[in-house]
Amino acid sequence: MKVIITGATGMVGEGVLHECLMSSEVEQVLVINRKPCGVVHPKLKEIIHSDFFDMSSIENQLINYDGCFYCLGTTSLKLTEEQYSKISYILTIYIAEILAKQNPNMTFCYVSGAGTDGTEKGKFMWARVKGRTENQLMRMHFKKVYIFRPGFMKPTKGLKNTIKAYKYITWMFPLLTLLFPKFVCTLREVGIAMVNTISKGYHKSILEVKDIVDLANK
Repeated sequence: MKVIITGATGMVGEGVLHECLMSSEVEQVLVINRKPCGVVHPKLKEIIHSDFFDMSSIENQLINYDGCFYCLGTTSLKLTEEQYSKISYILTIYIAEILAKQNPNMTFCYVSGAGTDGTEKGKFMWARVKGRTENQLMRMHFKKVYIFRPGFMKPTKGLKNTIKAYKYITWMFPLLTLLFPKFVCTLREVGIAMVNTISKGYHKSILEVKDIVDLANK
């Protein structure tokens, strides 16, 4: 399979990229970044593009891909709903529309988050925006859309873009898994599960943590 990854310079995107490069099922990976991801691999192709809100100049390079693993995102801290929506909703849908047009048989995987509000009416701003994004993606003309709602993800050892705070609590992973099994998985499982959405499929479109673990081990 040939896949596109966005957000490969972030923790989740880097972890997903790592699993794709390790997978025998993935033939080629295209990453679209504003800056180089720093990874060199025979399977990897990288497009450096400064303005993600105008991708017209690279559209013709986004054809004939089987999947997109959309890991691009930002924290909602210190952002207004309008500012957060610009990145988490407007940009996501803009890129998804281009990919759907270029690849109607594509499987699109979107990294959302545990606690996302699919009603779009809850009290948490980030959850409403994520819910609106999920709902719009599900209406789009892809072969299949999968929504990933991970909670705490154990980072993959050796990767460089791990969120600093995670480094101080990773030692608690066995305890967190025991106490909160519905909210804890590994970044490795997220990456493998995404690959498996294309090769094996899944019976649910919205994948909570338990589903992510199940699909990774399918």
